[in-house]
Amino acid sequence: MSATAGQADGVRSLADRFGLEPNMVVMEMGYDDDVDEDLRDALTERVGDMVDEDTDEVVDAVLLWYRDGDGDLFEILTDALGPLADQGVVWLLTPKAGRDGHVEPSEVSESAPTAGLQQTSTVNAGKDWTGARLVTPRGAKKK
Repeated sequence: MSATAGQADGVRSLADRFGLEPNMVVMEMGYDDDVDEDLRDALTERVGDMVDEDTDEVVDAVLLWYRDGDGDLFEILTDALGPLADQGVVWLLTPKAGRDGHVEPSEVSESAPTAGLQQTSTVNAGKDWTGARLVTPRGAKKK
């Protein structure tokens, strides 16, 4: 009997929490030296190398690192939607409360719907980061 890493103790791995599958195209935005490298490693181990925001590819998911002071969240979310597949997901990663760059939940709850997204869940994305899963609402037409 053997168990895979991250499942041996009954805990879902970081990659499992994000619902990403091998060979999905994932675009990363907002990378800086403060990102959670363990999370990035887990995700790239699952999906392979992530593409950057200058990609011409259609992407299955966007991993968006966002901190207070990074610019207008609505505009950044709108940029993230450009290459996103119809059933794609945006993972908005923000610093946890008490960490430098913390983003108030009200900013997310105001900006996401304005950009055409709705929040469906949140995950603990590491020691310093929280992830909010944002999707296009069912029935919404993307243009």
